[in-house]
Amino acid sequence: MDLGRVLLDVTPLRSSPAFRRLWLGQTLSGFGGQMTAVAVMFQIWRTTGSTAWTGAVGLAQAAPLVGLGLFAGALADRVERRRLYLWTTAGQAVCSLLLALQGFLGPLPPAGVLGLVALQSCFVAGGAPVSRTFVPQLLPEQQRAAGLALRRIAMQAAMLAGPALGGLLVSGAGVGGCYLVDSVTFLAALLGALGLPRMPPDGDGEPARPGLRGVGDGLAFLVRTPVVRGALLTDLAATVLSMPISLFPLVNAERFGGDPRTLGLFLTAIAVGGVSASLLSGTFTRSPRPGRVMLVASAAWGAALILFGLSADPWLGLAFLVVAGAADTVSVVARSTVVQAHTPRPLLGRVGAAEQIVGQAGPDLGNLRGGLVASVTTGTTALVSGGLLCVLAVVAVGATTAELRRSPAYREGGRACPCDKNVACDTISEECAHLQT
Repeated sequence: MDLGRVLLDVTPLRSSPAFRRLWLGQTLSGFGGQMTAVAVMFQIWRTTGSTAWTGAVGLAQAAPLVGLGLFAGALADRVERRRLYLWTTAGQAVCSLLLALQGFLGPLPPAGVLGLVALQSCFVAGGAPVSRTFVPQLLPEQQRAAGLALRRIAMQAAMLAGPALGGLLVSGAGVGGCYLVDSVTFLAALLGALGLPRMPPDGDGEPARPGLRGVGDGLAFLVRTPVVRGALLTDLAATVLSMPISLFPLVNAERFGGDPRTLGLFLTAIAVGGVSASLLSGTFTRSPRPGRVMLVASAAWGAALILFGLSADPWLGLAFLVVAGAADTVSVVARSTVVQAHTPRPLLGRVGAAEQIVGQAGPDLGNLRGGLVASVTTGTTALVSGGLLCVLAVVAVGATTAELRRSPAYREGGRACPCDKNVACDTISEECAHLQT
C-alpha cells in the first residue's frame, strides 16, 4: 500500500506559501476561539448560575452568522477579498481584547459580555464567507480537496484540545488571561492574511450587485445548479434529520448512570473519528468523484447513528460514534470540494455564506428535532428514527440528482480524469497518459 496516497496530503502546505501562512494563522486562532468559548461559558455561569444565560451564549454566536451571512457573502463578491478579511479579523481581535480588559479590570454584566460575543460574531459572519473563497484562489484544482482536509483537521484539533486548554487557563490565569491569549492568537491570523495576494472578487467580470439583488443572484444560482443544491440538501439531511448531540445527556444517563465524567466522551468520540479520517484523508481527497464520496459518507453517518441508538453496550456505542465522526469529516470535505468546483469565482462569497448558514443552522435544528422526539418517545427512538430519515433522504437526493453522482473533482483548466489518478486531463489523448508511466 502506498501510504502517501492514504495519509493526509500536505502538498498544499509545501506548494503554496500563502496558503501555508494562512493555514497556520487560522489554526492558532481556532485554538484561541475554542478557549474563549470555555471562558465565556464559565464567566456567564459563575455570574448568573442560570442555564438560560449559558444557553443565550449560543444564540449570541449563531444569530449574527445566520442573519448577516448572505449579505456578507454578497459583500465578499463585491470588494477586494484580502482587505475585507483583514478588517474582519482585526475586528475579532479587538473584541477579544475588550473581553480580556473586562476580565482583568472588572467583569461586565452578563448582557454586556453577550453583547461583545455577538459583536465578535458579526465580524465572524463577515469574515467566514470570504475565508471560504481562499482555497480555490490559492490552490490548483487538483489540490483543493487536500487543502479543505487540512482546514478540517485544524478545526477538529482545535475542538478536541482547545476547550481543555481553555479550562486550564481559566483555572490558572482567570477568564481575563484566557481572553488575552485568544487576542494574541489573532496576531498569527493577521500575519497569515497579510501574506495573501490581492484577491479581486471576480477577475474581469462584473462585481456582485449590491444589497438584496446580489443576495438574490446567489440564491438563484443555488436553485438552478443541481450539483450545488444537492450537496447542500445532503448536508441538511445529515444534520436536521439526525443530529444527536442534544440526546447525549439522556444516553449518558441510560448507559453510564449519568456520570458527568463520561458525558464528554460522546463529543470526544466524534472528534476522534473526525481527526482519524482527516489523517487518512488521502483515501478520499484524491477521488475523481467527490459527489459520490459525499453521498456514501452521509449515508454512513446516518447508519452509524442507527447502530449507536441500538447498541446495548455503552462502549460499543461510543465506537459507533467514532465511525459517525469519521463519516462526517469525509462528507464535509467532499461537499466543500463539490461546491467549490462548481461555483464560479464571482459567486464564491455568496455560495460560501449559504454553506456556512447550512452548517450553522442545520445542527441546531437537528438537535431541536432530536430533543423534541425524545421528549415524547425515547432517546433510542429519536436516534434510530433520525438515522433512518437521514439515510432515506440521502438516497433520495442521490437518486434524483445524477449530476451530483457524476460530478468531477474539478472542472476549470481541464476535465476530471475518468480513472482513479488525481490528474487534470486537458485532452482526450492525455486523459490517461499517466497510466503508461
